[in-house]
Amino acid sequence: MTNKVLSARHSAPIEALKVFALPLVLGLTVSIVPGKVVAQKVERSGKEVVETVCSTCHGTGAHGAPKIGNKKAWARLASRGLAGLTQSALKGMRQMPPHGGNPDLTDVEIQRAITYMVNQSGGHWTEPISTTAPVAERNGEQVVKAQCVKCHETGKGGAPKIGDRAAWVPRLKPGLDVVVRSAIKGHGGMPSRGGMADLTDAELRSAIIYMFNYGTGAKKAP
Repeated sequence: MTNKVLSARHSAPIEALKVFALPLVLGLTVSIVPGKVVAQKVERSGKEVVETVCSTCHGTGAHGAPKIGNKKAWARLASRGLAGLTQSALKGMRQMPPHGGNPDLTDVEIQRAITYMVNQSGGHWTEPISTTAPVAERNGEQVVKAQCVKCHETGKGGAPKIGDRAAWVPRLKPGLDVVVRSAIKGHGGMPSRGGMADLTDAELRSAIIYMFNYGTGAKKAP
């Protein structure tokens, strides 16, 4: 038997894997290309609001505004509580127009700004969190580094290692959605959602794509 024939026989399985892996890689890459992006307003922190809006007057004490850092003035204001100060800021007070002159500010942003100024002036308030703003979705890399590495980095319990194409390709053969559903329910030694109950389906999907593509130079999940 010639070397050429032997080489052809040995390369056949490899070529078959390539034929399967290429469309799979393309499919995974295409699946993470974002569609039409809808811009979402990101609520600013108290510091950001103060630096861009409030500091115009509160930074210097202009127009009688209580200056940031004036403990006596802010202690008197703080006695009214966050709700009282927020109402004054929303409606406007003396030289200060409604919403501090920036109608784009949300109620939560105003509360955060007030809290920041109180704390910069000796207070110890906790900055409010939004109850309406959507929680930012974690990308695949963030999810993997926070949770998946615990098993997939070393292959603990038979988990396919991150970036190990030979291990991931057979698992992904039935389709990415099947693997995602398996991760949602739990599989083998892996608990439901990888043991991280607050992971969304989309985050799990991104994590799987990241582990499959890791080290290949392929586009990562957003």
